[in-house]
Amino acid sequence: MAEFWLISAPGEKTCQQTWDKMNMATSQTNLSTNHKFNIPELKVGTLDVLVGLSDELAKLDSFVESVVRKVAQYMADVLEDSRDKVQENLLANGVDLVTYVTRFQWDMAKYPIKQSLKNISEIMSKQVSQIDNDLKARASAYNSLKGNLQSLERKSVGSLLTRSLADIVKKNDFVLDSEYLTTLLVVVPKTSYPDWQKTYETLSEMVVPRSTKLLFEDQDSGLFSVTLFRKAIDDFKHKARENKFMVRDFQYNEEEMKADKEEMTRLSTDKKKQFVCMQLSKLYSLLNMRKSSTMMLMSNLKTHQPHSQLERPWGPLVRWLKVNFSEAFIAWIHIKALRVFTESVLRYGLPVNFQAMLLQPIKKNVKKLREVLQDLYKHLDSNATVIDASMDIPGLNLSQQEYYPYAYYKIDCNLLDFK
Repeated sequence: MAEFWLISAPGEKTCQQTWDKMNMATSQTNLSTNHKFNIPELKVGTLDVLVGLSDELAKLDSFVESVVRKVAQYMADVLEDSRDKVQENLLANGVDLVTYVTRFQWDMAKYPIKQSLKNISEIMSKQVSQIDNDLKARASAYNSLKGNLQSLERKSVGSLLTRSLADIVKKNDFVLDSEYLTTLLVVVPKTSYPDWQKTYETLSEMVVPRSTKLLFEDQDSGLFSVTLFRKAIDDFKHKARENKFMVRDFQYNEEEMKADKEEMTRLSTDKKKQFVCMQLSKLYSLLNMRKSSTMMLMSNLKTHQPHSQLERPWGPLVRWLKVNFSEAFIAWIHIKALRVFTESVLRYGLPVNFQAMLLQPIKKNVKKLREVLQDLYKHLDSNATVIDASMDIPGLNLSQQEYYPYAYYKIDCNLLDFK
């Protein structure tokens, strides 16, 4: 992905001259890749409104960026083992983020330019606030489902002291429906198997001789059954603990065990429905690759007709994340456009006459690029230097620590933080 600098400078004789001068000074020396950033003729309003709006847009910019990053990060969390698929699903209006930013066109349908700047910003604020609220609700529901499933999964694979025994024991392992006898389950360390066999019959009175049976074992322990009279249960448990044999608190109940299994299946199914069946996803990827290869071959033979890509079988949560990431990102870039417009009018005055420009700095030449821009535009504000962000100068953007003689905003498309 990429970082961009969105700047503006006043028009000279024409805005084209402003563009040509900046582009020649930076792109030909390999400092940056540049694009014009098209902003339509927006309603200016009064100076007081612009000053107030400048501060409001700074806060809105920060809020919307946080929502964009949250949606992107949550998509990465939901896709889990398919994180390599995240970037290809972070699209804006159907294209990758760099393409959208570098070819930015104002969306007249979503944000009518006949409305005031304040009204347009309020439309964006309400739209992204709704996305943020919906994300919180959906994330809460999904995390709850995921947490419940993980809890059940831990019970099915953990230590014999804590794990569910529903898939281990069988009905014929127990003495059931007896008025006097019962069957207990005891966890015995593997190193203590000989001691168990020697002592279990004498740990308490009324233990049925030769009634123990090894039902299951993991790396560390074994699960043994033992049959005894009900009146001896408490004494047996006490003596077993003294010998480091742990009696599991378990009663065989087919209905409860069946319900646990059904709950595990239901949660697992619900989770898969929320994002994607991974095997299907891999199959669709394979089919798309084969399809692309076939199309290229046909193209070489000049006999091919275009076909649409096979649709990936994403579930409702990921579909929602894809759609609303796009909406939030589009709103964010429009807010950047509003900020550049507002800041440029406040700096350069009326009538509106400035050129907005998008620079993608070459990483190794960032410092040099900043110096070239400073030389180009220092005449706009001879006092422009690094200003403390805590200083409050109405109408000027001081949300970052640096203030330049030209209007400047950063657009960072590196949205994911993989830890």
